[in-house]
Amino acid sequence: MTFPPLQAAADLLPLDCTAVAELLNRGCACISVDRRSLQLALEESEGTLSQAELLATRPHLFSDSMVFVSAAHLARMARIIALLERVVALPAYRERVLTYAPPLARHSPGAVGVYLGYDFHLGADGPQLIEINSNAGGALLNARLLRAQRACCAAVTRMIPAPMPVEETFLAMFREEWQLARGNGHASQRPLARIAIVDAQPDEQYLAPEFALFRQLFEASGIAALVADVAELTFDGERLSCRGQVVDLVYNRLTDFSLAEPQSAALRAAYLSNAVVVTPHPQAHALFADKRNLVALGDDDWLAAIGLREDERELLANSIPRTLQVLPEQAEDFWVSRKQWFFKPATGYGGKAAYRGDKLTRRVFAEVASGGYVAQEVVAPSERRLLIDGVPHDFKLDLRNYVYRGVVQLVSARLYRGQTTNFRTRGGGFAAVFPVPCPTGSTE
Repeated sequence: MTFPPLQAAADLLPLDCTAVAELLNRGCACISVDRRSLQLALEESEGTLSQAELLATRPHLFSDSMVFVSAAHLARMARIIALLERVVALPAYRERVLTYAPPLARHSPGAVGVYLGYDFHLGADGPQLIEINSNAGGALLNARLLRAQRACCAAVTRMIPAPMPVEETFLAMFREEWQLARGNGHASQRPLARIAIVDAQPDEQYLAPEFALFRQLFEASGIAALVADVAELTFDGERLSCRGQVVDLVYNRLTDFSLAEPQSAALRAAYLSNAVVVTPHPQAHALFADKRNLVALGDDDWLAAIGLREDERELLANSIPRTLQVLPEQAEDFWVSRKQWFFKPATGYGGKAAYRGDKLTRRVFAEVASGGYVAQEVVAPSERRLLIDGVPHDFKLDLRNYVYRGVVQLVSARLYRGQTTNFRTRGGGFAAVFPVPCPTGSTE
C-alpha cells in the first residue's frame, strides 16, 4: 500500500534525489522483506542452530520495510568518513586523544579493527555524524537481510540495491587483519586457522544469532571458529586457548573496551604479548569511539594547526553536531540550556545511560554533571512512515555505515521510537537502505 505522495516522488525523480527520498520515506508503505527468504538466508548453513527460534524471541530485530536514502547523502557520508579516517591517522590527533584514553590504548597491535560503525542522522543540513562505534554489531545480519528484499511496487523496483559480495568482503577483512598483524616477516606468519568470536555470556546477548552466523561463515571458508565467553579463554604465556584449542584471532564483541574486567585478564595478557590478534581492539576504540573525540573534531583552530585545509574543516563543522565535555563547574549552564543537548557517557555504547536534555530530571542530571559525559547538540532524526495494522506510524531512523580502513562496506538503517535505538518497537529494527539515484553529476 502507498500514500498519495508516492506519485509526486516519481515525478521528482529526475530532479532532486534528496527530496524524492524524503517523499518516499513519508509516502511509500511497501513491505519489502520476504520473511520466508529471510529465514532461509539465516538458516542456509548446516542447521546446527535454529535461527527461526532465536528470532522468534527477537521479533523487532528486523523491520518489514526499507528506508530510502539519496545517492547524494550516501556520497557525502562516504566523504566525511574518508576525511575522518585521514584525521585519525595524524600523529597530533592520536597524541591528543590517547592522553585521556586508558594506558592499554597506547599498545599498537598492527591490526586496524573490524566493523567501525559511523552512525548518522539525516538533519536539515544533510548527514550529521552522531557517533562512531568500534564494535558495531549487525553487519552480517544486514547482509542477509539484503538477500530477502523484494520489489513491492514498480516505482521502487530500480532502487533495490544490486547484489554485492558483502560476505566475501567481510571475510577478506578478517584475513587482512591477520596479515597486518602477522605478515611481513612475523615469526607467526602462516594462514589464519582459528577464530574465536568472544563476548561476555554470548548466548544471552541480543545479537547472539549473528555470532552463530559468523561462526558458520568462517567455517565455510576453511577457518575453524567457535563462539566463546571471554571467561573461557586461557593464556599460558605463549598461546591463547579456548576449550583446549589454540586461538589465532579473536573477533572481539565485548563492551569491556579496555579489557579491564577480571574475566578479560587472559585476553588482555595475550593481547599485550601479541600472542593473539584482537579485532576490534582497545586502541581502535580510543581513536574512534570515545565520544570526547568529537570535541577535538569540532575544534577548528586545532584542526587548522594540525594541517587540515579550510574546505576539510568546513566539511567537519557542517557534519558533526557541536559537542562539549560536561564539566562540574559548568553544570548550571548545561542545566539551563539542557533542551538543546543530548547527554552521552564518553565511553558509552548502545544508547545506555544517554539522555535527551528535555527529558532529564534534576537527580539524573546531577549524575551527568559529576563527570564522564559529553553534551551534543540535538539533531532531530529523519523519519520513516509505515503502516502498522493499517494505521500510519512515524519511526525515527538513523543510518549506520559499516567501515573498514576508510571504505564503506555496507549501509543499513535502524528504525525506532523513543530516545534511542532499542529494537523494542513493533515495525522497527534493522532495515535495508534503498539508494535513490540522482541526476548524473549531482552526488557531490
